Amino acid sequence: MDVLQLMDEWGPEKVVCVSDRRTGMKGVLVIDNTARGMGKGGTRMSPGVTVTEIARLARVMTWKWAGVDLFFGGAKAGIVFDPSSPDKEAALRAFARKLSNEVPREYVLGLDMGLTERDAAIVQDELSDRGAMMGAPAQLGGLPYDELGVTGFGVAEVADELMAVNGSLRGKRVAVQGFGAVGAAAARRFAELGAVVVAVSSVHGALVDPDGLDVARLLDLRASSGDLAVKEYGPVQALGAELRVPCDVLVPAAMQDVIDADLAGELDTTLVVEGANLPTSVAAQEVLAARGITVVPDFIANAGGVVAAAFGMDARYSPFPVNPATVLDAVSEKLRANAVRIVAEARDRGTTTHVAARELAQERVLTAMKLRGRVA
Repeated sequence: MDVLQLMDEWGPEKVVCVSDRRTGMKGVLVIDNTARGMGKGGTRMSPGVTVTEIARLARVMTWKWAGVDLFFGGAKAGIVFDPSSPDKEAALRAFARKLSNEVPREYVLGLDMGLTERDAAIVQDELSDRGAMMGAPAQLGGLPYDELGVTGFGVAEVADELMAVNGSLRGKRVAVQGFGAVGAAAARRFAELGAVVVAVSSVHGALVDPDGLDVARLLDLRASSGDLAVKEYGPVQALGAELRVPCDVLVPAAMQDVIDADLAGELDTTLVVEGANLPTSVAAQEVLAARGITVVPDFIANAGGVVAAAFGMDARYSPFPVNPATVLDAVSEKLRANAVRIVAEARDRGTTTHVAARELAQERVLTAMKLRGRVA
């Protein structure tokens, strides 16, 4: 592919591709736009990572930071490697070394698909810099995002705020696609808020029960068996059943590009809260809006991670740990207010919520670019 074709009026400002012959690691860093601050975004590891994928996600980070009005720039990194490989640590260390010119001066790594809190500690160790990667274990002074479940927590808080228009989230049916860090944390918080989780899924299949799943049992199974938790819980259905089950709130929290226009026409829900990045196509967003189904865009709904990252970045060289309760309170307050604002903006502008949210973020980024003299 021609990397130059990725560039438009917003970015990317820098694309760095790296490789390591000993481990076979290949990787890419995309710094999209730094008008509002240095590049900050997650780092994922998967055999299928592509430059285009990482560039798309870096752009999402640009809008996400601007959408929550926090001062960092959009960036993302990816490692083409199998996270289940016994050579994972060697590949991760090689990736960190190859980016030592950019990390942490221009970009600070974060946790995403395929990486854990221990991996964050390994990167910090490799670069001898506590500020090189966010999400390290609390025992090393880090703010453990996955352990706290900040992103999934924020997704549920958004749903609770918007469902309050119709009374309450309590007793409402929720379906969650994905039962990883985001989906599991969202399911936990939904249960705490009194919702009935009627479906969850992992790569091994979908669990569907109109009367409600036992979330506490599922979480226990996940702690011991990971993605296999759904099969150990009970009979699973084919993937996709979790998206089609009748519900009040649907949370796609797995991968990008899972809801197209055709599927959008089939969904039986009133609210879609995007826990994953880029789960709906533009055509799907238009279909959902035409059907009167409210959609909370990814970079608004799943921004709990960036709010937590902002706290982590602020304290990355401090000897004093961040109070998790402070972080969760900030995630709830900021995401609830943002979701309400975007839904209202979409109504006032006569657009989809994605367009309204992106226009608001673009206005903030463009203002910063003008102030810095990057555009006329």
